[in-house]
Formats: sequence, C-alpha cells, structure tokens
Amino acid sequence: MSTSGTVDRAFRSALYDTGDDTLDTGASLLAADPAADAELARRGEDFVAAAWQRGWQPADVVRVVRRELDETHVRLAGALIRAQARRDGRARGARWEAQLEELPEAEGFAPRGDRFSHVTAVLELYRLLLRLPALEPLDEAAAPSPAGRERRPESRMLGRIRALLAKAEATGFPEEAEALSAKAQELMARHSVDEALLAARAPAAEGPDAVRIGVDPPYEQAKAVLLDAVASANHCQAVWNEPFGFSTVVGFAPDLEAVELLFTSLLVQATTAMTKAEAAQRAGGRKRTKTFRQSFLAAYAHRVGARLAAAAEGPVSEDLLPVLASREVAVGARVERLFPSTTTTRLRGVSDGAGWEEGVRAAEEAVTATRGRLGRRR
Repeated sequence: MSTSGTVDRAFRSALYDTGDDTLDTGASLLAADPAADAELARRGEDFVAAAWQRGWQPADVVRVVRRELDETHVRLAGALIRAQARRDGRARGARWEAQLEELPEAEGFAPRGDRFSHVTAVLELYRLLLRLPALEPLDEAAAPSPAGRERRPESRMLGRIRALLAKAEATGFPEEAEALSAKAQELMARHSVDEALLAARAPAAEGPDAVRIGVDPPYEQAKAVLLDAVASANHCQAVWNEPFGFSTVVGFAPDLEAVELLFTSLLVQATTAMTKAEAAQRAGGRKRTKTFRQSFLAAYAHRVGARLAAAAEGPVSEDLLPVLASREVAVGARVERLFPSTTTTRLRGVSDGAGWEEGVRAAEEAVTATRGRLGRRR
C-alpha cells in the first residue's frame, strides 16, 4: 500500500469517526508504516494552512491546543506551524512573524521513541485542528495599500516603558515600584501625545487594527473584565471569546501596544497582591481559597476599571479633538464589521467579602500606567 493510502485509511478511522477505538486503529496503521511519516507531516501542514484560511493565527492555535490537549501536542503544533511557514513563504506582517518567533521550542515533527504514542498524539492534534471553527479574519485590509499593513518595529520608548514596568513588577520595595511605574506612566503619556499629534498633522492611510489577547484560566471572566477596562481607557474596544480564551481588541497600533503593556502589568500586579493577601487570610484560619481569589480579581478589575475610566475623562487640546473623534468612529466601525452580533454576560462567582475588599485595596495601590492629558508638548 502507498504511504498516501496508509494515511488515508488512518484518517478515515481516526479523524472522521469518533471514539478511542477508532483512534487506536488509525494510530496502529501509522505506527506500522514509518514510510508514511513524511506524508503525515505534509497533511498536518495542510490542516494548519486551512486554519489560517478560517481566520486563525499561530498564537491562537497554540493557545487552543494548550487549553484542550497537553504540552506534547503544543510542541507538535509548533513544529507544524514552522514547517508550514517555510513552505508557504508568504509575508504576513510583523505581528505574524513575532508569533512565529514565540512558538514553543520543538525538535521537529519526526517521532522519537515510541511510534504508537507519537502518532496517537499527532492524530489527536489533527482532530482538534479539523474542528476549529471560522474566526473573524483580523488580517483583512485596513489600508488601501499592502504597505500600510506592515507594522513598525517597537519604538525605543515602548522598549523603555516595558522595561520600567517589568522592574516595577519585580521589585519588593513599594517606593521603588511607585517611582519606576510613575516614570513608565510619564513615558506612555508622552508616546500617546506624539502618536496622536503625528496622526493629526499627517493622517495615515491605514485604519484601526485588531489583535487577539489571551485571557487564560482560572478566573478568566474577571481577567476579561480587566482587559475590557484597559482597552476602553486606551481608545480601543474589546470583545471576549469565552470558549477559546481570548479577547479581540480593536484600535490603532499605538493604542493596542499600550493595552498589551498595561494589561500584562496589571495582571502581574494583581497576582502578586492576591498571593500576599491570600497568605494573610490563611494565616488567620480561612480556607476558601477559590472563592477568595475569584472575588479578589473581580473587585480588582472593577476598581481598576473605574480608575482608568476616570483618568480617560481628562480634557484634550482642541487640535486633537477631530483626530480622536475620527479614530473612535473608525474603531467602532471595525468592531461592527468583525462582530455584527455580540452579547453581554454577568460576572459570576463573586461571593467572598474579604476577597472583594482586598481586591479593591490592591486596585487602589496598582499602578495604572494609562494615558496622561493629551495636548501639545512644549
């Protein structure tokens, strides 16, 4: 039998039927025919390419594989994605390239050790790839020319902001954290002013962009609320996809960079504060860890959202009002195109009063490196 025939028989059994027995049958066929390995890998690359056509991106596939399967499957997925990218050779932009660079390390797709276990994992991965639904296509042209889609490399200022926030999150000294974060906030506000003034003086052809940001369990509802608050404060809109664990954030490139920076920083700060508060609660004899954490993060997201919303209401100079208004309209229109039908959900599982109080306290102390007043800089 040809290698293609072996793969076809294995797929008919393992991918298009359901059940563990059919999976074992397909794995047995492939394990007994090492010559089919190259064809098996090529078919996997085709499944990956089909996922791109349905709107998925490398980081999305890795995220869902990690949620549904395990690290063995994640490494296999990473190897397939890299191989498909080499075969494809298509330029898909800086953000796509960054996702390829962040793929988990893998030694390749070829089996090492037990062949049956390897091909079983491969078939489990392929089952998942085949059932991925269509997502909203984020790489649709937002600009009339392809060049408008290419993202600029990260600016030196954003690199400095990222480094300052990392130091603020890592230090154990509150005064140092406050000083570092204050400097990050100052630089972020300056970056925002520079970008907005540049757009006002020389409007770019490109429109708002969209990115997917992972919202990982546990307590993903509260984390999604926090991301929504950060997005709103930075002139963006976020739409949460609960089944697949991400939010799609729509906005202009500098604002999206600020959202990713601030959301990550606030999550780190929340986790650090929650761990300390939980330890104090346990020392006092309390045992309700899960409800405490859920309530803590819900309160944290609620209070940080209020702080960010208040900060975002500051006045802006008259020269920036038209560009900000036009950007708001453009972002809203892009969201409407991507998500013509959305629903709202209520935050569940908030029942621990002590957790809520500690979350509010942590939010008051959190560094919200959001935007300063927009206006001309002297």
